Amino acid sequence: MREVNASEEQEQESSEWNVRELSGSEFDELSAASRYGGFQQTSEMAALAQSDGMQTQYVGLVDSHDAPVAGALVAFSQGRFGVEGSLWLGPLCNGNNREQMTALTEGLREAAERVHAISLTCWPNQVYCVRDSQGKAMAEPNDEMVREYERLGWKHAGFTRGYDALMNRWNYVKDLREFSNAGELLASYAKNTRRNVKIARNSGVEVRRLNRSELNVFHDICELSSERQHFANRSLDYFERVYDAFGDKAEFMVAEVHLDRYLQSWEEKLAKFSKDVERLERSLEHTKYPDDVRKKLDTAQKNVESARRRIEDANERIARDGEVVPVAVGLFMWHERELVYFSSGSDDR
Repeated sequence: MREVNASEEQEQESSEWNVRELSGSEFDELSAASRYGGFQQTSEMAALAQSDGMQTQYVGLVDSHDAPVAGALVAFSQGRFGVEGSLWLGPLCNGNNREQMTALTEGLREAAERVHAISLTCWPNQVYCVRDSQGKAMAEPNDEMVREYERLGWKHAGFTRGYDALMNRWNYVKDLREFSNAGELLASYAKNTRRNVKIARNSGVEVRRLNRSELNVFHDICELSSERQHFANRSLDYFERVYDAFGDKAEFMVAEVHLDRYLQSWEEKLAKFSKDVERLERSLEHTKYPDDVRKKLDTAQKNVESARRRIEDANERIARDGEVVPVAVGLFMWHERELVYFSSGSDDR
C-alpha cells in the first residue's frame, strides 16, 4: 500500500463518477435533497417545458453505487439560429467543486451534442453575494465559482438588475426557521406592515385558492401590474400549463374584498357611533364637566360622518364592481426546501 494525499483521493473518487440519464423520480429525489434544489429543477418543470414543445433531459452524475450526486434538468428549444439548451436555476451541483463540475459539464456537453444544440445556458442556483435587507454586502462575492465555470468553458454573460426576461438574478429570502407560528412571523415585520394586515382583516378581505377555470382573473390582475411596473406578463395559456404541470405544488391565490361585508361592518359602526352621539348629547345636559363631554361628542360626530362617507363609498363600489372584488393575486410554488412567491399582481383601485 502507498500513502495518497487528499487531492489524489478526490481524483480517485471522481474517477468512479459516471454520467447517465436519470428518471424523473430519481431527479426529484436529488432536487429535494440538494441544497441547490428548487421547483425549476423538477419533473414538474420538465412537464411544463414539454407542454411548450421543448425536449427535456435529466443529466445525472452518479457515484460508484449508481446513486445520483449531482445533475441538471436541461430543456432544449428551437432558437433563431438553432437548438438552444437551458438550465433554469441549475445545475444541482456546487459550482466550486471542480471535480464534480468537470464531470457534469462534460455530460451536459454530450447531451447538447446529441441534439445538435448550438449553445447551453445555465443560471446556477448558487448565491454569488449575500446582502442584508438594506443591500449591504455581508460577505465577499463568490468570484471563485465564476472562475470555475469559466475554466470549464462556460462564459459569464454579466449581471443584470430588475425584471429579467427569463431569470431574476436578485432574490429576497426570508428565513422562517426562527418562527413557530403565524403570530411570530407577523410580529417580525415593520409596524406599518402589521398595521396594513390588521386593516385588511377588518376590511372584508379574504384569501382563497383559484381553480383552473378562474385563471383569467389571475392573468388580468397580473396584466395591470405589468403595465404599471413595465414588465412582460405571462399568457393565460402559460398559467394554465403551470396549473396542469405542478398540480397542488402551484397555488394560485386571490385576495378578494367582500364589499357586502365591508358595508355591513360600517353600517354596524355607524349605529354604534350614532348611539354614542345620543348618549353624549344627553350627558351634556347635566354633566359637571361640559368641556370634556364636548370633546368626546366632537369625536363621536366625526366618527359618524366618517362612517357615512365609507358607507356611501361602499355602495358606489358595489354598484360599479359588485359585492366581491378580486384585488390582488399571487402564485406560490412549493418545493421541499423552499416556498417561492413566483408571480403576482394587484388592482390599485
